[in-house]
Amino acid sequence: MLDFRMETFLAVCRYMNFTRAAEKLNITQPAVSQHIRFLEKHYNTKLFRYEGKKLELTEAGEILKNASLTMMHDETAMQDEMKRAKCVLFKYNQLPPDQEEEKDRILTSFLGKKGKNTVILSPFQCDYGYNIEIGDNFFANVNLVILDGAKVRIGNNAFIAPNVGIYTAGHPFDVKQRNEGLEYAFPVTIGDNVWIGAQACILPGVTIGDNTVIAGGSVVTKDIPANVIAAGNPCRVIREITEADRNKYRQP
Repeated sequence: MLDFRMETFLAVCRYMNFTRAAEKLNITQPAVSQHIRFLEKHYNTKLFRYEGKKLELTEAGEILKNASLTMMHDETAMQDEMKRAKCVLFKYNQLPPDQEEEKDRILTSFLGKKGKNTVILSPFQCDYGYNIEIGDNFFANVNLVILDGAKVRIGNNAFIAPNVGIYTAGHPFDVKQRNEGLEYAFPVTIGDNVWIGAQACILPGVTIGDNTVIAGGSVVTKDIPANVIAAGNPCRVIREITEADRNKYRQP
């Protein structure tokens, strides 16, 4: 069982609003704030921050949320959130291609952050939606899968080819822990102007730098720096992107 302070923390995580969390828990907003301050003092770290007027989790808050939902076996809350996401995605994936405005409306309300000129071709699958943040001019081809147990942040002008998987979630190697249902989630960050080739896998905790190209079929297990071409299983830097690459496809 979760104690009431942790239940309060998870309610704020779910609604990203202290007032709404208080309403759902049938307590006052000052009580919600008091419980959060207690947890921040207990863990000696900030759990939430404001980005402008928008409430966001800090990295420590994300870790505590994931631990609360997995290590404490709050399976019902996780299953409810995943079911909600699946229902939204079922509707999204069934829409005809010409209903672009409706697709955009769904993504705007479903994702944690969505920039301008977003295109995600159906089918698209993810776990929660609200942990995904994407920048402007984002294009993803068919069969994008994002397991967003932790934050997935993608910058501007990202191109994602078909059948790409971005996975924040994993399981212990130890069979006893795995069979107990333990799971971890580490955030994934993808910079600006990144191109990810078909059937690439991006694994938990990875950061990919700006302007980088990930070759098709790559399995990215570790960070990849900016301005490079990387390929393989495991994915490694092949070479830097040079002026010759910039001129390669120019007309004489």
